[in-house]
Amino acid sequence: MFENLTNKFEEIFSSLKKAPSLNEKQVEEGLRSIRQALLEADVALPVAKKLIENIKPKAIGQEIVRSTTPGQMIVKIVYDELVQLLGDKKSELNLNAVPPVSILLVGLQGSGKTTTAAKLAQYLEKNNKKKSLLVSLDVYRPAAQEQLKILGEQNSIKTLPMVKDQLPIDIARRALGAASLSGSDIIIFDTAGRTQIDLSMMSEIKELKSTLTPSEVILVADSLTGQVAVNIATEFKKAVDLTGIVLTRADGDGRGGAAVSMKFTTGVPIKFLGVGEKIENFEVFHPDRIANRILGMGDIVSLVEKASQDLDQENIKKTEENLRSGAFSMEDYLNQLRQMKKMGGMEGVLSMLPGVSKIKKQMDNANIDENIIKINEAIILSMTKEERLNPKIINASR
Repeated sequence: MFENLTNKFEEIFSSLKKAPSLNEKQVEEGLRSIRQALLEADVALPVAKKLIENIKPKAIGQEIVRSTTPGQMIVKIVYDELVQLLGDKKSELNLNAVPPVSILLVGLQGSGKTTTAAKLAQYLEKNNKKKSLLVSLDVYRPAAQEQLKILGEQNSIKTLPMVKDQLPIDIARRALGAASLSGSDIIIFDTAGRTQIDLSMMSEIKELKSTLTPSEVILVADSLTGQVAVNIATEFKKAVDLTGIVLTRADGDGRGGAAVSMKFTTGVPIKFLGVGEKIENFEVFHPDRIANRILGMGDIVSLVEKASQDLDQENIKKTEENLRSGAFSMEDYLNQLRQMKKMGGMEGVLSMLPGVSKIKKQMDNANIDENIIKINEAIILSMTKEERLNPKIINASR
């Protein structure tokens, strides 16, 4: 996530940290490099200018020039200003209304709204102990309602049964009654998208918002589209007064322009990041932790949280006991591989470690293939249960 921007910042800070002292000219050159790195990452020009304007007076002060560790102090200043730019602190969902609480997801077609609806429902059940009802209001895209139904079934999340030829507003009204009867705490409405913003789309969303009075109106935007995502958010903000944003495909976004620009440009906080295709690949947006990642300082707190949530503690304990007793088997190894996959593979774990670019370069030089996990898993799954527990019985020539 945001690798290109991280690499640029690490290069800039590396040269600043090496200098035993810094004069104003060196600081100015460093700030120019930071500005250039931001623009190359598709950060909006006003955002890049504002960040530099905030950093500059603090970075060229006498305190920095006379400091024994000027490079480190500049990193701290950049970090503090970047956190403010990203939103200062995490933005909580407003779930304080009388149940069932309505959440309206909006966005363009292909932004990942339907998958995000299921991810959000699972997140709320896991972290807030809230039961959700998924409701598709997309009556235009073929199989849109069926897609949400399948996602619900696969992950044990309730979905509103489909009724042929109902209008979105009628589906929404029916959902309110169904949620009350089923005891659902939250209703997540997946609205229809378009290939571009148009009047009919906005008119429909406004009518739905007026009828449902949702606690949250959340835009789902594709992080890979960069400034296009920011422009889309600006238009939606004008029309329906957004309360939050989910950036999808953030795991594939090497630049990070949308994430850095969004809050300052729109005034709307990013609440979550979609970081993969699986339903569990969904992260709360913490401005301070994201700033750490962007500056190459890692995100150990999120890594620990992810491990405690995603990993099977019983399996870990059992594997540890087998290792100590010398009874470690292919079954244990398979469990370890699957635990690693849950964490996002080696790539996912490495992205949260400090100095990630250096580690990745070493991995590239060592020709370590991320697919080795899948290959090993496939080999072990081809074995019988007995062979996994006692690999010695396998004929090596087979």
